[in-house]
Amino acid sequence: MAEGDIQEGLIGVKHVIAVASGKGGVGKSTTAVNLALALSAAGNRVGIVDADIYGPSLPLMLGVSENVRPEIVQEKFFAPLETLGLKSMSIGYLMTKDTPVVWRGPMASGALLQILTQTIWGELDYLVVDMPPGTGDIQLTLAQKAQLSGAVIVTTPQDVALLDARRAIEMFDKVNIPVLGIIENMAVHVCSQCGHHEHIFGKDGAQIVASEYSAEILGVLPLSMDIRQRADDGKPSVYFDPECSESHVYRNISLKITTVLANTVSHNGPEIIIE
Repeated sequence: MAEGDIQEGLIGVKHVIAVASGKGGVGKSTTAVNLALALSAAGNRVGIVDADIYGPSLPLMLGVSENVRPEIVQEKFFAPLETLGLKSMSIGYLMTKDTPVVWRGPMASGALLQILTQTIWGELDYLVVDMPPGTGDIQLTLAQKAQLSGAVIVTTPQDVALLDARRAIEMFDKVNIPVLGIIENMAVHVCSQCGHHEHIFGKDGAQIVASEYSAEILGVLPLSMDIRQRADDGKPSVYFDPECSESHVYRNISLKITTVLANTVSHNGPEIIIE
């Protein structure tokens, strides 16, 4: 697939934002869904694509039934599913939950590019890409071939997560994709019985990484049973409980991202003048 075909497939999308993490289990997909919903709640036209080919979670988190399939247009394009005000596409819509994806890296990368470019996104202000964890083939393919406006890094304060978050930041730096900021997830646990605050995974880790790379902390979220339960039930916080404290954090994060992107100077290279 030529790079021109990739960009043509996203021609109506103003900004493509990658939500990434160095390792799994840090709440990246939950963050991606709630971030997309927060952007939509602000009046933007928003899509979300599940780039985790091996472990797609978007259908579950958006509450899409297993038997729902995207409409095929002209025998070669997908019509994205419209759920909770978002246009969405995932390989999970094309398979059953018990069917594993047993593909080598290039096959998975090719499948992702097809999902991106053969989906009729239409006019979107933002397309949020829920990246798979790590810094392998799929991440590099997307970073190099899709015109990303920037990346958001999700991490917990745990040392092993921070180590991998640094690797993710370095990867985007090497392919000249700006890191819009860092989201610290599961930062503190608040006991539902007594209100005691406990930093189970460590404290201030994301702030340390942010200072190392001159990056902004976009938001800090607690280790919350409500966030987890709503995601598992297909009822994400920002849409189904918009006034809870976590939803306010997600909306503040979305505001920071849109502000950064609005103030970003286009990197089209120097103007060439022939005299």
